Amino acid sequence: MLCTRLTNAHILTMDPDHPVAHDLGIWRGRVVGLDEAVTGLPAREVVDLQGATVLPGFIDSHVHLAWAGLKAATPSIAPCARVEDVLAVVAEATARKAAPGDWVDIAGYDQRALGRHLTAAELDRVSHGRKVFVMHDSGHACVVNSAVLALLPADVPHQDGFLAESAMTAVRRLRLPYSQEELADAIEHAGRACLAEGITACAEAGIGGGLLGHSPVELGAYQLLRDRGRLPLRVQLMAAGDTLRPVGAHADDGIPRSLDLGLRTGFGDDWLSLGALKIYTDGGMMARTAALTAPYEGTTHTGQLQDDPERLTELVVDGHLAGWQLAVHAIGDRAADLALDALERAQTLRPRPDARHRVEHAGLIRPDQLPRFARLGVSAVVQPNFLRYFGDDYADVMGEARAPWMYRGRGFLDHGVTLVGSSDRPVTDGSPLRAIQFMVERTSLSGRRIGPDEGVTVDEALRAYTVAGAYACRWDDSAGSLTPGKRADLVVLGDDPRRVDPSRIGDIEVVATLVDGREGKRL
Repeated sequence: MLCTRLTNAHILTMDPDHPVAHDLGIWRGRVVGLDEAVTGLPAREVVDLQGATVLPGFIDSHVHLAWAGLKAATPSIAPCARVEDVLAVVAEATARKAAPGDWVDIAGYDQRALGRHLTAAELDRVSHGRKVFVMHDSGHACVVNSAVLALLPADVPHQDGFLAESAMTAVRRLRLPYSQEELADAIEHAGRACLAEGITACAEAGIGGGLLGHSPVELGAYQLLRDRGRLPLRVQLMAAGDTLRPVGAHADDGIPRSLDLGLRTGFGDDWLSLGALKIYTDGGMMARTAALTAPYEGTTHTGQLQDDPERLTELVVDGHLAGWQLAVHAIGDRAADLALDALERAQTLRPRPDARHRVEHAGLIRPDQLPRFARLGVSAVVQPNFLRYFGDDYADVMGEARAPWMYRGRGFLDHGVTLVGSSDRPVTDGSPLRAIQFMVERTSLSGRRIGPDEGVTVDEALRAYTVAGAYACRWDDSAGSLTPGKRADLVVLGDDPRRVDPSRIGDIEVVATLVDGREGKRL
């Protein structure tokens, strides 16, 4: 007997062997059959979907759940466009803290709205003796007051309290760690927001270190949720690259650095597992720290790498030798050169044809870099909503010649590169449907077309959030399509993204989200 049969549905399986179905059977959390294979079988529950569209659950291959949950509970200065309004929010937040010397976190900072960066002196005026940490929305920078600057080593660079990349990391180390209980609550909150948008699985892009780690024992927060039955969706965890340590492994193993006990990609279960090793090579476009080969338009500034190029390359190579899948953050084209060079060097030293290494963001990719992605078998994990919401600004700072190279779609697909959709939540909107709409239209919220030749079809965009996401996360044997034997992870939509006008895709209702055949959002 089936546990559940969904009937009277328009099921887009994303499986070329059976692309469309009417009925779907679920037993013990798995898809057991489609159409005539299940229509005549008894079921404990039969759900008539009245013609609704069903797709495999969306996979968001690059998120920050803990950061997203913490940010949701943090006072925000968005969308303040005047320094005076920002300082009023900070003053109110600091006044609520009980004791001088406490940390006060502020979210929603984006200097573009103000026309310049805040300064430590301005924050000092409203700090009330507290330590103020204002997080940039990109996750690559912050502004702090003098009470924080006084705690930093003298060699940490800053500009009137503005710190970027590794300098921001130095500040965060003063602030950390968060408790596992606090992180667990934040992760659960963000996970439920993902479910509401049709996401059934995601990859957490860097825990335990790097720019955005929250605790050296951060993985334990996810285990708490898993143990208590509170983990809302499937999560794959990327360990931050700086969590690897030199190890005295046997010489024949060829492992120079590792996590303790040799843990690597693949450890865990269907709900919680270790994914790729996350390695940062540069910053971000929003903070103007993405590493470019030519300056940002109208400036002499070309962004920055996170470290000495040879040390970054060595970390990539060591991670590969230790058996990890690699997720190399590279937004600018100069950073992408470094990432591709390092991955090629690693594969030369120890060929691993199915390593499935990834470049996270691939924000600005020159035409000559596309064949290298393909030749190396590297997936491009892009964030289409970056251009939907920030595209006007990004196009301006890249200039007319480079703007079409940003967050490509068609260029990757035409070269045979696996194109993977993701959000980088909470940097911007996490909705897969709105991202899919942008991938087709290539139109920002203002109506500006950005690289229209990089547009893809609706089917190709859906694939980026299902089949390709499963491939990039090494879940392709159990997720990404509604194929018998795979997980019963699916999303029920109020309309078919392939049948509506592309401008309406982002507004399609998410009626229900099922993980393991169980409802995360009521039918």
